[in-house]
Amino acid sequence: MNAAVLLLILMNFLFIGILPVMFFKRGGSLNLMWWLTAAPFFICVIFLMLSFLGVYPPVVGYEGELTRIRGLLATVVSTASISLIAYTLGTHRRSIALWHQTNDATEELVTYGAYARIRHPFYAAFLLAFLAALIFSPNLGTLGTFLYGLLIMSFTAVKEERRLRGSQFASEYEAYISRTGRFVPRLWR
Repeated sequence: MNAAVLLLILMNFLFIGILPVMFFKRGGSLNLMWWLTAAPFFICVIFLMLSFLGVYPPVVGYEGELTRIRGLLATVVSTASISLIAYTLGTHRRSIALWHQTNDATEELVTYGAYARIRHPFYAAFLLAFLAALIFSPNLGTLGTFLYGLLIMSFTAVKEERRLRGSQFASEYEAYISRTGRFVPRLWR
């Protein structure tokens, strides 16, 4: 198992982990929904470390050309995740609300920068991190965290979209939905 690729993926998860502390608005709480969303990130890192230590190895072996290809692909996907997070942070002109807060009021509709093609670029970047982990260490643990992450990010995105559809930005948001994808860019309109 390539330690450099593992380090990159772990740094990706660390970057995600510092977002609530370093970049999001203060005043929110780490409520139950936040912890349910955060859980797969912690669990995925544990599975990656167990895999690296040989305690919980990937279903596909460590040796051979396929492992090198998986390492290269995981590097590309993890780098895309980190880049998308950085680009999304750079898009925001105001502080970002902490996830899952009942008192989050929509102050503006961001449809430029990272949001020009994807409605939830942070969540897309998080899913890329899980995908990088799964590619790098394909086992039931990383598969489970990827699937759970996809489920919880989808649930959260739908909830946020419902809130925006009921806000003062409803008509603008409907037009935005028609031209953008939730987690991946829409190739056609």
